[in-house]
Amino acid sequence: MWAIDAKSQRVNEQIRTSPVRVIGADGKQLGILSTDEAMGQARLAGMDLVEVAPNDRPPVCRIMDFGKFKYQQKKRQHRTHHTHQVKIKEIRVRPKTGVHDIEVKVGRAREFLTHKDKVLLSVVFRGRELAHMEEGRKVMDEVIARLEDVGRVEGVPSHQGRRIVCTLSPK
Repeated sequence: MWAIDAKSQRVNEQIRTSPVRVIGADGKQLGILSTDEAMGQARLAGMDLVEVAPNDRPPVCRIMDFGKFKYQQKKRQHRTHHTHQVKIKEIRVRPKTGVHDIEVKVGRAREFLTHKDKVLLSVVFRGRELAHMEEGRKVMDEVIARLEDVGRVEGVPSHQGRRIVCTLSPK
């Protein structure tokens, strides 16, 4: 497709120079025609005559649907500006969390990682559970092992007060 800017385009009656090199709607060259003949060809096709290379001698014009062209160009520009904002999603488990519950949490974490979000995995301890930090470490290692195909550990799991925290980022 032509690399033309829809804002600075001359269309139909705005084209003043004559003769112009004309390219048909199918992409084939129709040759050098006067501007009036080229406008007649465009009207026959039910389309617009658009100047695509104004600096060439003679200028190059193309027969196309200009409204459709502007719409597609705007759509293409909108698509290129979209970027994914990386979010940090937290998954909390306890040392006594059941096997099925951990599977559910791993499934959610897998979804987050496949959507290019980071996952903050934290094992929270309450009361007497603090005396058994190794149980929490086992849970943490198990979850990390199940997610290593879609994510990687950003840092070594660390103790922060009553919790062990680890961040996973998507591969």
